[in-house]
Amino acid sequence: MRAYVTTEFGKPGQLRDDIPRPVAGPGELLIAVHASGVNPADLKIAAGQLGPAAPELPAILGMDFAGVVVEVGPGVRGFAVGDAVYGCAGGVQGRPGTLAEFVAVDARLVASKPARLSMREAAALPLVAITAWEGLVDRATVNVDETVLVHAAAGGVGHVAIQIARAFGAKVFATASTPAKLAIARNLGAEPIPYRDMTTEEYVARHTGGSGFDVVYDTVGGSVLEQSAVATRLYGRLISCAAWEPHDLVPVLGRSLDLIGIFMLLPMLTGQGLAHHGDILREVAALVDAGKLTPLLDPVRFPLAETAAAHAHLDSGSALGKVVIDLID
Repeated sequence: MRAYVTTEFGKPGQLRDDIPRPVAGPGELLIAVHASGVNPADLKIAAGQLGPAAPELPAILGMDFAGVVVEVGPGVRGFAVGDAVYGCAGGVQGRPGTLAEFVAVDARLVASKPARLSMREAAALPLVAITAWEGLVDRATVNVDETVLVHAAAGGVGHVAIQIARAFGAKVFATASTPAKLAIARNLGAEPIPYRDMTTEEYVARHTGGSGFDVVYDTVGGSVLEQSAVATRLYGRLISCAAWEPHDLVPVLGRSLDLIGIFMLLPMLTGQGLAHHGDILREVAALVDAGKLTPLLDPVRFPLAETAAAHAHLDSGSALGKVVIDLID
């Protein structure tokens, strides 16, 4: 089969056509991959910057996928050959990735593809949707009429977090840097905040009367974590999926905040909580098919042979929405 194989971290991989086709083992599904979404975590792993998650080389990377079941392994229930499915199920230590024509995946990480989405659209959702859901629903338990601030409205996690928070009845605000990204926030139903034009204190005063937001989701990291703490109300909840650097926690302690860290790769790395990811994807599919959640895709298309270009496009910061690699047009 064809697969994009990485042989050295920090360097582009190669498209090969001599990789043995896997088989579905116990508890697994063999998937014919139609599309694979690209995430910042993919870039970190490819660059050798996410050591605990890095697979042994040579490796097939890629986490997200949408495709069709071609083989059902022993012990698997609830799936049949021909099912259209999606998931985040590989590309990390011990789990071959989805940048290949076929991938054998743990069936617990898989759910039926949302009916109203194409394969490309579905492949854009799993990692970011699980990350948004774990932060907002599982951990922060966002409630009706609460105020939620999401950073990076046009980002992968950001644009999905806006929609999930709104689906749970929250009033959502979102930061963005350009007119196009501010328009995305508005179109998704959030109150856009042009953060380059005002300080954190200024937009907190404007939108909350100075008291702060009930829930803030930092999807950026760096200094944004400290800014997010300043934007959160006393005893509020601050979520981050990007705080991978040393931080000053004085603003967190000074407001008695619940600080929630999200690292959605943990189930794949530890084997704990795998079935919950499948459960989340079923909930997400229901929201999609109810018209409450739609993925935002960058318009530039990349075939499997141009995986390095797809990674570079995401890394450039110029993408509007999720970058997706097509294996089947």
